[in-house]
Amino acid sequence: MTALLEARNVSKTFGAGLFNKKHTVALQSASLTLSDERPSITAIAGESGSGKTTLARILLGITQPTSGDILYKGQALSKLDRATWKTFRREVQAVFQDPFEVYNPFYNVDHVLTTPISKFYPNAGHAETRQIMEDALRSVGLRPEETLGRYPHQLSGGQRQRIMVARALLLKPRIIVADEPVSMVDASLRATILESLLNVHKQFNISLIYITHDLTTAYQLSENIMMMYQGAVVETGDVDLVIKQSQHPYTQLLVDSIPLPNPKLQWGQRDFTQRTQSNGAGPNLGCRFADRCPHVMSICREKLPPLYQTDERRSVACYLYKDAPVAEVAVAA
Repeated sequence: MTALLEARNVSKTFGAGLFNKKHTVALQSASLTLSDERPSITAIAGESGSGKTTLARILLGITQPTSGDILYKGQALSKLDRATWKTFRREVQAVFQDPFEVYNPFYNVDHVLTTPISKFYPNAGHAETRQIMEDALRSVGLRPEETLGRYPHQLSGGQRQRIMVARALLLKPRIIVADEPVSMVDASLRATILESLLNVHKQFNISLIYITHDLTTAYQLSENIMMMYQGAVVETGDVDLVIKQSQHPYTQLLVDSIPLPNPKLQWGQRDFTQRTQSNGAGPNLGCRFADRCPHVMSICREKLPPLYQTDERRSVACYLYKDAPVAEVAVAA
């Protein structure tokens, strides 16, 4: 399988400062492979502080990993020449969490659309630029005559976010990395934005990496899912297997925390109380979830578990499955 974008054992450690030598491991040995042949939708899910956004920024080339490599069509990002880097920047686009931060309130929304066109298509004339903008807006369900010429504060949060999706589409990307794209809009608008992303995937054959803490939308939108906890990948693979037949205790906790529509049914009954660390082991030496896991063993505190291949389309980082073979890649989409 040819990889369009690949993360190989990527880790990121942040230092606290000159007088504080403590380091924070934000991401540890994460791997991800997106096929060049078949567009897919992959969700990266977990609670706040799990390393989702750090991984997204590394995949986009915004943040440099402390160790490991990001490869674009088989070449490390750090070794791309100027022309290939420009192609990468065009083909791998981002949609961020807060669309309002992207806008300059002194410019109308046309500015965020014309800027990438002028950079990547410098020979485009006024009429061609206008046509590209209108086509992109229509593809996400917006009317150009009601959108262009307006200022950010004159648009709703859902409209601003869909303009960001349209902005990504202007450059005909191969991959869109959407970092919590619906977390700051009303519930009534979330379905509209997610539908826009899904239509973009189907219509233009674009792979999506969907960053979220919401397992419900992750399940509805994605084909594959990567579950993260405190910077480590704990379970990954086919979304139906991971959500419906969760194997890692942390994934089970998150799934069990989703309220059920029937008030007579009980949920959230699993016991995942904080436990005292044993043997003086620090939290980064072994499994990150050991202090909350009801199945914790001594080995869990001594060494970070690898991903074990428990199914053809699923891997789990848990010593409960140590008899299974070690997985070669985390997600092969």
